[in-house]
Amino acid sequence: MTTYQLHPIGTIHNSGEDMFITLSPEYIPALQALDGFSHLQVLWWFSDFDTKEARAVLETEQPYKNAPAVMGIFATRSPIRPNPIALTTAPVTYIDYENGVIHIAYMDANDNTPVLDIKPYTPSMDRIESPAVPAWCSHWPISQEESADFPWEDQFNF
Repeated sequence: MTTYQLHPIGTIHNSGEDMFITLSPEYIPALQALDGFSHLQVLWWFSDFDTKEARAVLETEQPYKNAPAVMGIFATRSPIRPNPIALTTAPVTYIDYENGVIHIAYMDANDNTPVLDIKPYTPSMDRIESPAVPAWCSHWPISQEESADFPWEDQFNF
């Protein structure tokens, strides 16, 4: 099996009230020309789930209500996966270019989570006008904005 090396480019900070990404100093020049992008796609490491046991899980029992009784891990958004890589589209509130700090409105990552990469969200590459989803999750919100007021706690079996 081939292995790959990844090097974190920064860290997610989540105090519960304030969220931001701090870049390692050598990556600060990579922020140039991000002005005007309202959202960034952040690839990050589910560092709390990087264990041999978690990486071996390929199926899970019905994590979502109304979902199939057993689901393959690739059909879930679970942090437990063969490679604990996460992707979040985060709304940008402010970028401090001098210090390499990206302030974001929300992100589903824990404090001190490693960041692997950042890409600008561009509708021409990233937006799907009419995505298809299984019936069991077809009632979920169709946008990140609508998700804020959705009762997500009613959707999970944990």
